[in-house]
Amino acid sequence: MIKDLETAIGYQFKNITLLQNALTHSSYANEQWHNSLKSNERLEFLGDSVLGMVVAEHLYKTFPDRPEGELTRMRADMVCETSLAQIAHKINLGNYLLLGHGEEQSGGRNRPSILADAVESVIAACFLDGGMAAAESFIRTFVLTNTPVQAMKNTDYKTALQELVQQKKNQQIAYRLVGESGPDHNKEFVVEVDLNGATVGKGIGSSKKRAEQDAARVALEKLK
Repeated sequence: MIKDLETAIGYQFKNITLLQNALTHSSYANEQWHNSLKSNERLEFLGDSVLGMVVAEHLYKTFPDRPEGELTRMRADMVCETSLAQIAHKINLGNYLLLGHGEEQSGGRNRPSILADAVESVIAACFLDGGMAAAESFIRTFVLTNTPVQAMKNTDYKTALQELVQQKKNQQIAYRLVGESGPDHNKEFVVEVDLNGATVGKGIGSSKKRAEQDAARVALEKLK
């Protein structure tokens, strides 16, 4: 079955355990602890960085006249949860995921956050197995084909907030994790953003990064 996924992504792994690791959600790893299975969270971390770098280089070369802020928002649109989940659906990635019983029963195979994380994990697995060439091949095939040309669907709220406050001198923004709850496979993070020491926004998300974006969105609405 996993061979079908290799066909879908156009890459055959030398070390198939890397791909299996990329498909292992933390809920499954936690239930199968006696098998020493590791979740794909570390791969997700690596894949996020590889993806961001390749997309950034692509946008930098493709749009030489676009300012930094616009390139940042374009990159955010291309690598956001919604965009990556769409890629996962395209290659039926959800069918191959290893999920815990609870996550399986609650529709985890179609949950955008899980699918997006799995795409990043697969990118990392390609990178570790075949180097940057293998990772770039995946990214060029499935991500760069959706390069935005005009209006972006999603906003990098953190960048937008930074641009707004930088209109005045000596403005300082800081994000603080103030809470987290839920099991490891379905955590919820709460982040507050401070401007010059005063809280201007509070956000919630399935990761610290998404909670920070939500906090920045709230701050933007308040400050504008």
